[in-house]
Amino acid sequence: MASVSGLPAPALQASKAALSAALAENQSKESEKANGEDENLEPGEIQEVDMQAQAETIRTVFSDPTNFNVKHPLFSPWTLWFDSPATKGRNLPQTPMTSFPQTPLPHTPGGIAAQGWMEDIKRVITFDSVEEFWGLYNNIVPPSQLPQKANYYLFKEGIIPAWEDEANKNGGKWSIQLPRDKNRAYVDKMWLYTMLAAIGETFDPLLASEDGEAPRSLITGVIVSTRPQFYRISIWTRTAPASTAGEDDKLRERIEGIGRHFKISVLGYSESQKLAGALATEVEFLSHKDSEKKGKQAKKIIV
Repeated sequence: MASVSGLPAPALQASKAALSAALAENQSKESEKANGEDENLEPGEIQEVDMQAQAETIRTVFSDPTNFNVKHPLFSPWTLWFDSPATKGRNLPQTPMTSFPQTPLPHTPGGIAAQGWMEDIKRVITFDSVEEFWGLYNNIVPPSQLPQKANYYLFKEGIIPAWEDEANKNGGKWSIQLPRDKNRAYVDKMWLYTMLAAIGETFDPLLASEDGEAPRSLITGVIVSTRPQFYRISIWTRTAPASTAGEDDKLRERIEGIGRHFKISVLGYSESQKLAGALATEVEFLSHKDSEKKGKQAKKIIV
């Protein structure tokens, strides 16, 4: 994230569009001003504009973290949600988010169905730019310092972090569970990289590999959970492959690609590394429908 060129392709394209629009707007204003004030111009003649000088007036968070005047838009808006034992039955969450306004759940079919379970989950803020993400991230408590049984949910705008939501009900999740004591020093970085991969649209390999119009992203949101003995990081998808081998092969391949990217590029493990052990799991995928079976007939995908 140190430079614009480091942004994923969709975000980079949006960023370039924003910069071009800002330059064009400044150029237009300067031309109008010149046409109105310079009496030496011939009728119809346009004052030349120094594009280099105009470019120098554009300040981004990368060049001026305090006084930037152009933001870098994300491909999609995202909403952060939060809950913990301290927020249950209260109107506002405790220290992690007290400076951000609260908004009600959306009145969608999924939102209505999940009202009971979502009563204690607080919707913190929605953002749609790189700058707003970092402003949020730098003002919330990291997972390593959250109380036990707390959760951060980062989902695309309009999708609530519940199975009942229309975008989630036919999907599943990649997840990894890690012992709390051994991973307290690493969980914050893992969660940050997971969020960056989500908002940068780098999880879904098909988005970057196909020519022409990009397909709809499978990612709906990411979650980090703190528990007395472990941390869990999850990536939710809007669809899940069939449990029967041979069905939905293309979808299964795409889902597995998300899991491999999560394990290797985001979490930093090698593809062959075995992670399961005491309180730990491999990077594994389970559909929401299979999760309801509580392991009796659940079919997991492991990378």
